[in-house]
Amino acid sequence: MKFFNDLPPMDHFRSESMSLVQLIMPVESAHHAVSYLGELGLLQFKDLNGDKSPFQRTFVNQVKRCGEMSRKLRFFADQISKAGVTTFPNPDSEEVIDLEQLEIRLSEHEGELLEMNRNSEKLQQTYSELLEFKLVLLKAGRFLGSAQNHLVMAETELVENIYSIKNEDRLSLLEQSMQPEPSNKAGLRFISGIICKSKELTFERMLFRATRGNMFFNQAPAGEQVMDPVSGEMVHKTVFVVFFSGDQARSKILRICQAFGANCYPVPEENNKQRQLTHEVSLRLSELEATLDAGTCHRNKALASIGSQLWNWTIMVKKEKAVYDTLNMLNFDVTKKCLVGEGWCPTFAKPQIKEALHHATIHSNSQVGIIFHDMDSSESPPTYFRTNRFTNAFQEIVDAYGVARFQEANPAVYSVITFPFLFAVMFGDWGHGLCLLFGSLVLILREKKLGSQKLGSFMEMAYGGRYVLLLMALFSIYCGLIYNEFFSVPFYIFGESAYKCRNADCSDVHTAGLIKYRDPYPFGVDPKWRGSRSELPFLNSLKMKMSILLGVSQMNLGIILSYFDAKFHANPLDIQYQFIPQMIFLNSLFGYLALLIVIKWCTGSQADLYHVMIYMFLDPFGDLGENQLFWGQKELQILLLILAIVAVPWMLFPKPFMLKKQQTERFQGRTYGILGTSEMDVDHEPDSARHQHHEDFNFSEVFVHQMIHSIEFVLGAVSNTASYLRLWALSLAHSELSTVFYEKLLLLAWGYDNIVIRITGLVVFAFATAFVLLMMETLSALLHALRLHWVEFMGKFYHGDGYKFRPFSFKLLADEED
Repeated sequence: MKFFNDLPPMDHFRSESMSLVQLIMPVESAHHAVSYLGELGLLQFKDLNGDKSPFQRTFVNQVKRCGEMSRKLRFFADQISKAGVTTFPNPDSEEVIDLEQLEIRLSEHEGELLEMNRNSEKLQQTYSELLEFKLVLLKAGRFLGSAQNHLVMAETELVENIYSIKNEDRLSLLEQSMQPEPSNKAGLRFISGIICKSKELTFERMLFRATRGNMFFNQAPAGEQVMDPVSGEMVHKTVFVVFFSGDQARSKILRICQAFGANCYPVPEENNKQRQLTHEVSLRLSELEATLDAGTCHRNKALASIGSQLWNWTIMVKKEKAVYDTLNMLNFDVTKKCLVGEGWCPTFAKPQIKEALHHATIHSNSQVGIIFHDMDSSESPPTYFRTNRFTNAFQEIVDAYGVARFQEANPAVYSVITFPFLFAVMFGDWGHGLCLLFGSLVLILREKKLGSQKLGSFMEMAYGGRYVLLLMALFSIYCGLIYNEFFSVPFYIFGESAYKCRNADCSDVHTAGLIKYRDPYPFGVDPKWRGSRSELPFLNSLKMKMSILLGVSQMNLGIILSYFDAKFHANPLDIQYQFIPQMIFLNSLFGYLALLIVIKWCTGSQADLYHVMIYMFLDPFGDLGENQLFWGQKELQILLLILAIVAVPWMLFPKPFMLKKQQTERFQGRTYGILGTSEMDVDHEPDSARHQHHEDFNFSEVFVHQMIHSIEFVLGAVSNTASYLRLWALSLAHSELSTVFYEKLLLLAWGYDNIVIRITGLVVFAFATAFVLLMMETLSALLHALRLHWVEFMGKFYHGDGYKFRPFSFKLLADEED
């Protein structure tokens, strides 16, 4: 143990040392102090006003002002987006302006924009009405000209439904129109207008029912989409003309038009007046169009001017709102005119915080300095790891399982290597690894450009894990060289094969096998084994045994880390009654299996390890026979079996009773003291005493928890070891699937003497490799590696019930805005 004690501290292995600090700030310098602390981003404030609602806090009015300014900024951003104006924000050219000036400027800009929007809406409504009027004049004029000349054109585009108004008891309007009488009939009127095409049939049916069929209805499509003056939407419309007789019918038709949202426009009957009115409307439309274009140009210039500063203003308002939200978390001492705050900070950041508070005092011209001192606390501090671009993704993988307790061993330190390596064991193919390497290098080389863009969910995940992908690719290339697979094809990279066929044509390679004639292949699997009789049995045996070795090694690492945790937190009970029996149990069974695998590989023995492990339990005193790998194996197995059996009650019973004994000794005299001072106010007790007083020791709960933990470990030792066989299973599946794609798609297509079939086979092979092997298989292997780390490795020592250090930082606000 002296060796471990002499080891230097490892970076990132423990979270940063934290301190609970108190700040006493004069009112005049509080704003500057909190602003400087936000720039620094190394202090997490505690909410000392948790019992108050947001409307009962000191700076609620300032927060409302900032909220109103945020609303105006969102309004500007929405207007810029709707107008399609391209803005080029420049964060470096931030204009020096205080909050009051910004509030006035935002109000002025909002008023100008609202006025321009109102004028634009009025002009646009007038323009839409005139455009509809012009369409009605053009279309309805044809109807009226046709009616005056008594011509019914069969080939016209109009769909006419003719009904009649009966002036006489025996003749309808249609019959009268067919009579050889003058066309000027007394009392015949018309109403023209335009209506949405979707309402046309319902509108016509309603007119027919309201007038009892005494009408003449003509309609024609407007021919283009028209903006509705009321809703402002572009819709297809239909021009109509309704002929009728009588004031009562006119009143009904107008009410129906109003109900259906039809816009009615007066059209003169004379052709000359129609042409004159059409010309006047066209001129007015041209003037309005020019006015609208000028107004839109002026509005876009105003929006572009706002957009150039919108990013800076948004960040400024967010910062101010964050400052006042933080000030609302502090206690306000009215008598001393100061604000009292508490928070957590890393111990190394204290000098920086003191310097920032000193600058705040100077810049606020305060006569009283800010008091900054440490506090004692029984509360568990937050967890803070300093990460960089490379380690951040691995830390996020661990935090997704659970945030480490304060000063708990950090699995991310080891996951940097073990996570991509276990992925590569399942994904081993150096051709596929090169594809992943190319993709990860593209993300890394373009990280500055991609980091400033808004990415989709998949690309954002790939960009965040670009360094994880890099290590996964490198380890995949390494494992692929060991497996000697390049898109499932073996290569003679490290020399000649150690085997040769029994005859010249290698016809018996699948039946009789190969002959060894030289030293073994220097690195990895011999390429000559590809397609031979011993390929699948050997690779299955190799990968299965390798999976067990890797699993036992990683589980042992997890248990060893539990020892360092217990030693760091001065918890000898966990070392004596948890670490030691767990190491004994795991290695008495599966550590022994790993030893047998290594000995079998080194000696070339033909012993059946399944038989050895099964009969170690069923018949421990039986003769091993040909399965004996070394002298004294049977006696060692009996000893290991006894140790494994003893380790189970060792884990279960001593620790709860030792905790009960310690608790009894610790509080032996405290009960009488508390009973003798019954008049003492509990709220005035020290925090530590009150905390211990309220922590009741429940032996049954402790014993049940220890029993569950012990049973979970014993069963988990078996299931977790078996779980590592997924390394073998997925590696075999990846290799076989790659072989199928290569042989059944690429080679099969290449066997035809047809360029189209060959190109088709190559394209299908490329797509199958990209989408199945490089995407689906990558995701599958990644998820399985994640499971092995979260459950099998971290479950041995990691509690993960802490909470993250979330400092008050302006940089986080800027990142959210990006």
